[in-house]
Amino acid sequence: MSERLTLEEHLAVPYILDVAAVEDVTGDWLCELAYDELPGCTVRAQTPLEALDRLERLRERIIAQLLDDGLPVPVPRPPLRV
Repeated sequence: MSERLTLEEHLAVPYILDVAAVEDVTGDWLCELAYDELPGCTVRAQTPLEALDRLERLRERIIAQLLDDGLPVPVPRPPLRV
């Protein structure tokens, strides 16, 4: 049987960051950041730094909730090679 990783070990795993500029309904442009492997881990904000702060807090909550529910934490996809 494999050893279960701690919350801290899961949080140390680097996920691939997806970045996009998106236009909202008012015509303003927002920064959208996501970790696609984590369900629901997408945020939008006025600035990239604000979006990154929100995304990291959301990532922590999602991973902690998955662990609390006894569900597996998705593993990031390997980075693209050039």
